[in-house]
Amino acid sequence: MKVSLNWIREYVDLPEDITPEQIAFDLTMRTVEVEALENPALLVDGIIAGRVLTVRPHPNADLLRVCQVDIGNEEPSQIVCGGTNLFEGQLVAVAPPGSFVRWHGEGEPVELKATKLRGELSEGMICSSGEINLGDLFPAPEEAIILDLTPDFPEALPGEPLADLLCLDDTIIEIDNKSLTNRPDLWGHYGIAREFAAMYGKTLQTLPELEIPEALPYEVRISDTDRCRRYDAVVFDGVRPDDSPFWLKRAVWSVGMRPINVLVDLTNYVMLATGQPTHAFDRDHVEEGIHVRLAREGELLELLDGHKLELDREDLLICDGKDKPIGLAGVMGGALDSILPETTGMVLEVANFEAIGIRKTAARHQLRTEASTRFEKAIDTRRADLALALMIELMGELQPQALISHTGRQHAKETETVTLPVSLHFLNVRSGRALSADEVVSTLQPLGFETSFDGQDTLTVKVPVWRSTGDVSIKDDILEEVCRMIGYQHFAFVPPVITLERPVRQLDYESERAIREYLAFHAGLQEIFTYPWADSRFLEAAGEKTEDLLVLSTPPSPEQAFLRGSLIPGLMEAAAENSRFYDGFGLFEMAQVFHKGESHPSVPEETLPLQNKKLGMILTGSMPLLLFRRLKGILSGLPRYGRTENWSFTREGEKAPWADRQAWLNLVNGRGETVGRMGLLSPRATSSSGIRQLFAAAAEIDADKLLPLPSRHNEFRPLPHFPLVEQDLSVIVGEEVSWADIEKAVASHVRRSEFVEEYRGSQVPEGKKSLMFRFWLASDEKTLTAEDIEEMRKRILKKLKHILGAELR
Repeated sequence: MKVSLNWIREYVDLPEDITPEQIAFDLTMRTVEVEALENPALLVDGIIAGRVLTVRPHPNADLLRVCQVDIGNEEPSQIVCGGTNLFEGQLVAVAPPGSFVRWHGEGEPVELKATKLRGELSEGMICSSGEINLGDLFPAPEEAIILDLTPDFPEALPGEPLADLLCLDDTIIEIDNKSLTNRPDLWGHYGIAREFAAMYGKTLQTLPELEIPEALPYEVRISDTDRCRRYDAVVFDGVRPDDSPFWLKRAVWSVGMRPINVLVDLTNYVMLATGQPTHAFDRDHVEEGIHVRLAREGELLELLDGHKLELDREDLLICDGKDKPIGLAGVMGGALDSILPETTGMVLEVANFEAIGIRKTAARHQLRTEASTRFEKAIDTRRADLALALMIELMGELQPQALISHTGRQHAKETETVTLPVSLHFLNVRSGRALSADEVVSTLQPLGFETSFDGQDTLTVKVPVWRSTGDVSIKDDILEEVCRMIGYQHFAFVPPVITLERPVRQLDYESERAIREYLAFHAGLQEIFTYPWADSRFLEAAGEKTEDLLVLSTPPSPEQAFLRGSLIPGLMEAAAENSRFYDGFGLFEMAQVFHKGESHPSVPEETLPLQNKKLGMILTGSMPLLLFRRLKGILSGLPRYGRTENWSFTREGEKAPWADRQAWLNLVNGRGETVGRMGLLSPRATSSSGIRQLFAAAAEIDADKLLPLPSRHNEFRPLPHFPLVEQDLSVIVGEEVSWADIEKAVASHVRRSEFVEEYRGSQVPEGKKSLMFRFWLASDEKTLTAEDIEEMRKRILKKLKHILGAELR
């Protein structure tokens, strides 16, 4: 969303010495995230106003004109131009040499230079609106139309910067929409101004009070009061869809909307000011009042943007008294019934619609509009009064000849304010700051909260109506309001006290990771991720019975209506796709499958289908026997590398429906449970799945039945600072001395040691043996010299002789 800082200043006096960057920082830290700052004046940097003095035909080009233009210098500038609407005395936008324009309103900006065009000197360019980034503010019917500023600025001085003339010097704050999702009160300039007033301790200007003059009644009927809580209709007679005054056009254009005419622009202006969408219908196309109802199946409606919709029973419609649809409620008006060039009477709509219904309608028809974006955030009903009052006041100023002839309304439900009891102790503990009751009250008051204190511990907070639509509903929301207005940057950082202890061993997660690493690094398989739904073709190829599977209510396609009950269909599909490009490969996937039944979560209302984790793999190649043996070998090593209990292979039990009759095995654990199945794909399964000119072997394991086992404990050892020295030593010891005895004896003298070999023979005394081991020496202080190494060898040998009776061989 875009916000104009100049517009904000109409409602609140911001500090004079504050910079836009500081404003953006304060807004981000306390309210919503600012993504960018823009100044519209930069769009026309270097462009100036010029007065056309003379216009004559170009002697060498029929479509060009040679103009003398006053741009504020002592002498007029000669400019060659192809505009079709040039006339003497015209006020135009001039791009002098050195400024930048977009040729024909497209591409990157290009720097202008004085040059000759067909033999005539041209000292700049007389610009169309598109060439200086103002195409939406001053729309032109065709490319050759020059921007004519004469009607809006007849007394402008030549040479005046265009940014100053158009009052474009502004700061546009671009706010991240995600940070506004739960703040419907901020979808208008007035709501943002309220935040600034609270942040800087300023006074918020009030909007006009609603005063509707006496008029004839106008029928308004709401058939579904859950979807439409209130509807106000005001009929204006004698309106004229004239061009808007420039200030109004500039206001709506500056925040990203396109000016149309004064009636449409006013509805947009009111929405951008208050956050309450409004709409205007042509009175002559609305017969016998307004009826708000749900659409009928197959009903059609053409919208303002040209979309022709076939409506759904859940769509809410605005209809006239004869039930003719004239608008899609909360989204967009109809093409034939909104403001038209010949409109003389206007029916103004100011309504409140239920948020979820608008969201679903916009998503169903893929229509996101400024109106639907605001309605789906849940706007309070009383904001309609602000919008209606502002619209009536502006109509009186800009369309004084227009009179209110009829009014009608139905208010079915009003937004009620929320009252919350909040403990002062709770606020202190959760904020980590000692807050007094007076500080809390004074912090919340500028935001519209009414707060009282019982003198002990309880604060009673009455939430303003514009925050009572679900935004502020629990005591934690009050805590957030207090903390953000104080400023999170003003809270001291207190690091949490953490006691590091032995981590909890999550054996199932460790085993799952080990299995993935084994299959990828040792077995050479590629891990894949498939969708949780399965194609009917591959379900049939895998022998899956669809009556046992879960059906999606809104499947991505008719062929993908079932959730997978096995990983094999997805693996077969992936193998079929890849078999077109590779002669042999291996794939695996570990993921959940779904079955009919009910899981039992802690919240009974959120019952889900049964979900089990399975491990599937598939190998392809040209030699079936080798494929079968390779797959069996992979499965044989998986328990050891995957840190699970072992299994055995058997041909007892039921064969997998996709497996060949002669080449299949079941995997059985030590408790006698079948935990998986493997085999070659049968010829029918291979052919049906589209795996051409290759054989395939597959396996599927119930990962939930695998019992993870504890593995070794890893411990930290620092890397040496100086080089290690590798040494071998052969000693003669008694037969009763083991390698473990030697390893223990030398452990304090070496960094690492390992057994090499034992020898018994004629060169070794009877009852003795020769044991050779390798060890590594190092120092933490220096690189070892030859003398240091020899001294350490002597100490090792001396200790072995003293403890174990060892002799150097």
